[in-house]
Amino acid sequence: MAKVILLSGSPRAKGNTMLVMDACAEIIRQEGVEAEVISLHDKKIRSCIACYRCGELGRCSIDDDGLNEIIEKVKAAEGLIVGAPVYYGTARGDLMSALQRIGMVAGRNGRWLSWKVGGPIAVARRGGLSASYQEMLMFYFISEMIVPGSTYWNIVFGKEPGTAGEDVEGMETVKRFSANVAKLIKKLHG
Repeated sequence: MAKVILLSGSPRAKGNTMLVMDACAEIIRQEGVEAEVISLHDKKIRSCIACYRCGELGRCSIDDDGLNEIIEKVKAAEGLIVGAPVYYGTARGDLMSALQRIGMVAGRNGRWLSWKVGGPIAVARRGGLSASYQEMLMFYFISEMIVPGSTYWNIVFGKEPGTAGEDVEGMETVKRFSANVAKLIKKLHG
C-alpha cells in the first residue's frame, strides 16, 4: 500500500501543527493511502554540515535522535507532507535542518525524492505564513517532487494549542491538499 509520511516540526507534542498533521493524515487514510505522522517534538536535530559523506554511507553521517530512521521512512514512502510552526517569520529551524539533511541524503544517493508527492503546511498565530510556506517549497522543488494544489495556500492560523482547528478555511484547504496528495499518489502508483 502507498504511504505518506507527515512530519511535524513543532516542539509541542499536542500543539496546532500536530493537530493539523493528524487531520491531514486522517484524510489521506480515508482516500485509501497509508499515513504516518512523525513528530520532531522530542528530537534534537542538528544542521547539515555539508560533509557529503552521505553519498558514501547512504545515510546521514550525523547520527542524532533518529533522523536517519526518519530518512529511511521518507525514502520508502510515496509522499511527504511537512508541517511547520512559524517562528519570527520563518519555518522552525529544526524542521528546516531535517529537510536539508533529508534532501542532501536523497540528492547524493540517486535523487530518490524525485517524483514523490507532497508539500508544506505553515501554521502560525498571525504573520510569516506565506514566507514560511515558500521557504519550505524550495525543498520540494529542488528535490523534483510533485506538489499538488488546493483551494488556497497551505496555511493555518492558530495560537493556543487547539485553536488551529477553529480556522475553518485553513483546515479545509489543507484537508483538500491532503486528499489531492493521496489521489495523485494513487494515479501515479495505481
